[in-house]
Amino acid sequence: MNIHPGVLCRKVGMTQIIESDGTIIPVTVVRANSVIVGKRTEEVDGYNAIIFGLDERKEKHTSKPLAGFYKKAGVSAKRDIREFRCSAEDVAAAEVGAAADIASIFEEGQFVDVQATSKGKGFAGVMKRHNFAGAKASHGSHEYKRHGGSIGTNMTPGRVFKGKKMPGQMGNKTVSVLNQKIAKIVADDSLVLIKGTIPGGKNSLVMLKGAVKKHGGKKA
Repeated sequence: MNIHPGVLCRKVGMTQIIESDGTIIPVTVVRANSVIVGKRTEEVDGYNAIIFGLDERKEKHTSKPLAGFYKKAGVSAKRDIREFRCSAEDVAAAEVGAAADIASIFEEGQFVDVQATSKGKGFAGVMKRHNFAGAKASHGSHEYKRHGGSIGTNMTPGRVFKGKKMPGQMGNKTVSVLNQKIAKIVADDSLVLIKGTIPGGKNSLVMLKGAVKKHGGKKA
């Protein structure tokens, strides 16, 4: 389990950084202006975690139990909240109601793990969804160019196996991308610039944590 420090972000879009030698680096910009709205401790809850909230929620869209939770924490209602598992030391240092300090959580050159919901692409065929080659378009074949071929088996077992690659709904799934490098941090605007692309469209919710497989989530 990844218990490195992290923060809840909103994807802004993509841009590029031009190095002194003229090298162009494509980066994804995320805004990490989330607020700590609660904590979980080993003594009370059985595990350690920090709860981050992002963006304001209208009062009419907030249920009474949720409104009571925010009132007890002393913060305004948030549109999105997520728990981040972490160490007991990180929980003890976190202050409910305080804004996330990305300068203390991350540093330039650090590797991070990114989790977001990928773009939904609707119902897709096997060529788009699973990168199938398709059927041959010669020797009299017709109306079969983008088909997936036979899905059946012999008399035994006489059924289609579960997990068979077939047409279906594509995208709109939780996707984790590991070992993405932080190219730049703009602490004044709560912006983190991540090298390359990350899942999701603009304004999508992004969970950013120190890389679990890369030097303890710290700079290489």
